[in-house]
Amino acid sequence: MKIIVRTLLYLGIWVCSSYYSHAQIGKIPPGFTPLFNGKNLNGWHISRTTHQGTTPHIYVEKGVIVLKQQPYGQGGVLLTDKKFKNYELYLDVKVDSFCNGGIFLRSTESGQGYQVELSEPGGTGDLIGEMLRISQSAKAAKKGEVWKPNEWNTFRIRMTGEVPHLTLWINGEQMWDVTQPKNDFIAGAVEGMIGLQTHWSAVYSEAAKSFNMSGAWRPGAAHRYRNIAVKELK
Repeated sequence: MKIIVRTLLYLGIWVCSSYYSHAQIGKIPPGFTPLFNGKNLNGWHISRTTHQGTTPHIYVEKGVIVLKQQPYGQGGVLLTDKKFKNYELYLDVKVDSFCNGGIFLRSTESGQGYQVELSEPGGTGDLIGEMLRISQSAKAAKKGEVWKPNEWNTFRIRMTGEVPHLTLWINGEQMWDVTQPKNDFIAGAVEGMIGLQTHWSAVYSEAAKSFNMSGAWRPGAAHRYRNIAVKELK
């Protein structure tokens, strides 16, 4: 009888522990302030000056921000109304395959800033510049060890310093930790908006001398975000 009771007790502890661990997945950590209320885009706006496009289809569905092109070939950037300097950003991301986007850090209204790439298959998690030649890029070499294709993945990004120091974790695993040799903004900006990008994919036009980015976004594809929150740092 004692063995049975002990076994049931252990099973109960294991079930509760498993449920608790599962319940924590996709939850905003303590100390973070939500940037998205789960209902609408209050606190955000679509850039009307970016070259990515100014008419993207961005909407909220079941507690998730969905980004799509509209019309096909024209992307855009969703920006926070508020600017941030030193902070940690937390968000869950779900990206469809064969479409390119990114998370912008200290972005200008036109979408110039440091970027964490979102592109599957491809360079998800890499540090690059958007309309900004950054001094030191970075590769998310360990992404394959933790990435869950076609599922939600958690990003945590730290951005600090007048000379930017950036760190990225994906699903709790550190991908890179980079201090730039200098502030790469022309005017030495030390704050900016947080942005979510839908890449444009217009084909080459001789008149406009535009690049052929037809492979940057497949028709009907979307990037999705939830549990977006920030912790401002000194």
